[in-house]
Amino acid sequence: MKTRVGKHSIVGGLICGAVLLGAAIPAMAEKIGNCEITGTKGSDPIKPAVAGQLTVQTTLPAPAWWNGDSPDAMKDGYEYCMAVNMAYRAGLDKVKVVNVSFDALVAAQTKDFDIALAEISITDKRKKVVDFSTPYFDSDIGVAVKKGTKYTADTVKDMRFGVMQGTTGANFVDQKLKPKEVKVFSDTGVLSTALMSNQIDAALHDTSIMLGVATNSHGMIGVPYQYTTGESYGALYPKGSPNETAFNKMIEDMKKDGTLAGLSKKYLADAWGADPAQIPYLKP
Repeated sequence: MKTRVGKHSIVGGLICGAVLLGAAIPAMAEKIGNCEITGTKGSDPIKPAVAGQLTVQTTLPAPAWWNGDSPDAMKDGYEYCMAVNMAYRAGLDKVKVVNVSFDALVAAQTKDFDIALAEISITDKRKKVVDFSTPYFDSDIGVAVKKGTKYTADTVKDMRFGVMQGTTGANFVDQKLKPKEVKVFSDTGVLSTALMSNQIDAALHDTSIMLGVATNSHGMIGVPYQYTTGESYGALYPKGSPNETAFNKMIEDMKKDGTLAGLSKKYLADAWGADPAQIPYLKP
């Protein structure tokens, strides 16, 4: 049985926010907001969907990746600062953040954007309707449970699982774990609320995201296990985007110059409170 929970609209009712870069910040500034800036402004120009700005779609909340529950409240975070750095290298003076449904995003049902950064696993199925960047982060699937919950390979079948709609985690539960009940949620906020309120016994999503949920639970949620997927996160582009080459170059350059490693250390390691590599793996 699957139950769809949540009220995020797919198209229309999008939530937007913007930050100005060059208008108030000198070109040689080392920071924009809380984000440290690297590279050279204008080194990789693009053809933006809206002149003068980088339009970035994501799905909130996403603690540590996007620190702020709404686009207007955004301060920093791995992917937010990644977007700010990309706008800077593109020579643009504004970043517009648009909060959309994840399910709609990976199904190519959103429009009028340049790039999406939303912890999106690269899959062949998704490649049929959208394009992806070179990978920027490795992704496995973590299991979040309330502290004291017994989670083993033997108890999985009798548990109520919560997953986020349209994700690889949702497919993994259906195809590999096959528990007695699966509930599908619209975002990580309602997913974690369902776990805290005992609507589900376990939440399954990317390990990085589940660690963020656990950190924000004041010790009530833990991530005892994870499953290997061999997948990676990539930036998502509209199919046939003219900016794919420029964006891919930016991402590769940020790997080489240490920008992405710095973002991971600053925003992910501290926020998670755990090293993903130390979380035990289970076989499905």
